[in-house]
Amino acid sequence: MSLASMTGFARSEGDCGAFRWTWELRSVNGKGLDLRLRLPQGRERLEPEARKRLSAVLTRGNVAASLSIQRTHADAKLEINQSALDAALEAVEVLAATGRYERPRPEGILALRGVLEPVEANETDEESAKLDAAVLGGLDAAAAGLVAARRREGGALGEVLGGQVETIAGLAAAARACPATSPEAIAERLRQQIDQLMGTERDFDPQRLHQEAALLATKADIREEIDRLDAHTSAARELLEAGGPVGRRLDFLAQEFNREANTICSKSNDVELTKIGLELKVVIDRMREQIQNLE
Repeated sequence: MSLASMTGFARSEGDCGAFRWTWELRSVNGKGLDLRLRLPQGRERLEPEARKRLSAVLTRGNVAASLSIQRTHADAKLEINQSALDAALEAVEVLAATGRYERPRPEGILALRGVLEPVEANETDEESAKLDAAVLGGLDAAAAGLVAARRREGGALGEVLGGQVETIAGLAAAARACPATSPEAIAERLRQQIDQLMGTERDFDPQRLHQEAALLATKADIREEIDRLDAHTSAARELLEAGGPVGRRLDFLAQEFNREANTICSKSNDVELTKIGLELKVVIDRMREQIQNLE
């Protein structure tokens, strides 16, 4: 199953008898699935079925679905707007009374705006049922288009995320290989610090210093953090490979990545290791931004 983004757009349209319908679907990021439907007056009855069909193919995102229906004028009839006609005739009489104007011909009066109006025939039950079926079929087509668009973007996001996971794995390996992380290097650094303290000729308890040195050495050891980073990168690779709606699980992993990077930075007393920890945080932040787009 492929990855899917939560952002996308799709449109479908078609004709049914004397009607033309158009669906437009827009989707953006969201914590859950939030469907917002805008249906024309008289078609509100379609909302429960439309929600059901969209929920069957989408799991996350703020989705706006808009339906428009227009009747073609092929079977429309023209009807005289009596109030508009009366107003026009009254104006004609006023002008005629001046003796300076000729009376207009009937077609001229009918051509005035608002005098003749198109009147749409009432929709029959059979037409209504056929149109409902056509509109819902169009929704299915639009939803399929939206799913395809979200998967195309999800595929591109997957490549970006895969590269970021490998960068994190490389930085974790660099941290593991950093000379400053070896127990010998930590012990030597502490030994030098102790020698400096002892050289001040103050009254230090050697046994107490030894205990503190052992405690500091334990705190400075980042091997557990690196092991967890390796485990998280393996889990992230598996999720990206599996695909589907894995956005929430990847977001949780990104939080765990960040936790380990913070710990490495706090434990580090070496410039090179600190640089690695800071670079980890930068990559993880970028990865979290991309993950927010995934379904």
